[in-house]
Amino acid sequence: MKIYLVGGAVRDELLKLPGHEKDWVVVGATENDIQEMIAKGYKQVGKDFPVFLHPETHEEYALARTERKTGRGYTAFDFNASPNVTLEEDLMRRDLTINAIAKSADGKLIDPYHGQKDLSEKILRHVSKAFIEDPVRILRVARFAARFPEFSVAPETLQLMKEMVSSGEVNALVSERVFKELERALSEKNPEIFFEVLNECGALAVLFPEIKKEQIKMLARAAEKTDDSVIRFAVLFYGLSRDDAMRVCERFRVPTEYRDLAVFIADVCNEFKKENLPAEIILDLLQKTDAFRREERFEKFLLACEICLSQSLQRWRDYFNAAKKVDVQKIISETQLTGKELAEKIKEKRIEAIKLI
Repeated sequence: MKIYLVGGAVRDELLKLPGHEKDWVVVGATENDIQEMIAKGYKQVGKDFPVFLHPETHEEYALARTERKTGRGYTAFDFNASPNVTLEEDLMRRDLTINAIAKSADGKLIDPYHGQKDLSEKILRHVSKAFIEDPVRILRVARFAARFPEFSVAPETLQLMKEMVSSGEVNALVSERVFKELERALSEKNPEIFFEVLNECGALAVLFPEIKKEQIKMLARAAEKTDDSVIRFAVLFYGLSRDDAMRVCERFRVPTEYRDLAVFIADVCNEFKKENLPAEIILDLLQKTDAFRREERFEKFLLACEICLSQSLQRWRDYFNAAKKVDVQKIISETQLTGKELAEKIKEKRIEAIKLI
């Protein structure tokens, strides 16, 4: 039995990038070897899946395996994890050559598919024609392009991606997996490239028909201003209707934190650019965005709006701070009001405070 470091950790080490989570492949493991791993505390991931978690580091140790496509989608595979599977066979099932480099315990690099060459030439290239069997690889290529903006997608790899779209394979992607890859892409150096690559292969129109070039440009602008993935996601919805924003979020089961900000941008961002609004309308918009209960989210909303509108919204921070200073407890103690009457009195005082700005 031999153990090799594989994947992103090897790639990033060669690129001299900060440490990456480590994945390992175990070659030649017999049933006795597996039982010994379990006895040492390794936890198997799933009953039948050949991946084990280290008892202390929780790093993944996967048995070398080959895979066979059995249907549509990224879960429709049978695998063979016998002791006879070679390291080269295991590396062949990986997505990109730059992710198919292994490193032995003595530091030797095993690179049967010329990943080092593609690293030096800054090319994202598929390992084998098996690339087309997993639609998630379309998203992964787009995400790596966002992470490494100086890299280009190999023409032959882009052609395979186009074929996967035209064959309908991309339609088999599971909503949660799409958003997981999107969320990771949003934290990359140039997240807009994720959508540009999807557009180039035709997947954008299938997965995100609402997202056009204008939204992608907005995302590029946001990436220059903030590394907050929630804000970056939200600006994609500027120019969309509230209903379109809700449909996208529902389609991909977007987490509440992302959904709420995105819907606010689609629904009311343009209202915040208006000048000389009555204090009553200003307060209504502050309440509509739940500013008084979710102050941190409101600040994110304002930053997203500033990116979309290309203007400062400091006056809205001033309005909010003035209204926030209204002492609710003092009103209660002085008036003994409750319920609707109390709410109206608080509203009255907040409007008075806003008018002073």
